[in-house]
Amino acid sequence: MTRSYVIPDLHGRHDLLVAALDVIATRAHGDPLTLITLGDYVDKGPHSRQVIATISALQSDPPTGWRMICLMGNHDWMMREAVRKPETQEFWMARGGDIALASYADMPDGGIPEAHVRWLEALAPMHVDRHRVFVHAGVDSGQPLDQQSERTLLWKRYPDDDADGYGERHVVHGLDRFPDGPKLLRGRTNLDTMAWATGRLVIGVFENDRPGGPVDLIEVRGVPFAAPSSSSKAS
Repeated sequence: MTRSYVIPDLHGRHDLLVAALDVIATRAHGDPLTLITLGDYVDKGPHSRQVIATISALQSDPPTGWRMICLMGNHDWMMREAVRKPETQEFWMARGGDIALASYADMPDGGIPEAHVRWLEALAPMHVDRHRVFVHAGVDSGQPLDQQSERTLLWKRYPDDDADGYGERHVVHGLDRFPDGPKLLRGRTNLDTMAWATGRLVIGVFENDRPGGPVDLIEVRGVPFAAPSSSSKAS
């Protein structure tokens, strides 16, 4: 029975990404797997550039038997927009973009490489398999999956008491930070533990042929990080 390993919001925590990849490789014992990243690779944490470099390289040349699915988060969207539309840069900067940009300071021109922007532009907003919907933020249960709006997929926040998924499918998402998480509900799983600040990243493990929530949770830890207050308020 194959498994999907799901890494939620990293926000520039390259140390946690490396730790997560190491533990996933160890747990998999060489078996085929699907690795799904839920977006928000950038902003707030100190190493946005390194996170993009590592994940994009892994996606281009994954280990034997690994299938890579990289989804877009709202912060990835903000970064892409800020590069392509400079008039939106102030909005991005106020939400952690200043820290993301600082991670590129040692590049030859101090700017964001075109390859990184194009990688962000190619990210999918959602992944659907037999039993689940994987998305950064959430889905509208009243709309067909092929008619979901980008705003819903990247920005939606579920009410705390909303335990529903999408029909028979379980929804796996991040975005809505819950430091004591993950939040495990009947129809959805929120994996965002605010890892960029807490230093605590939780990876969800799902059996591809079994419906419902995770069959295992893998926790990796690093040093907590304190970002400037102006960069830590908005999700």
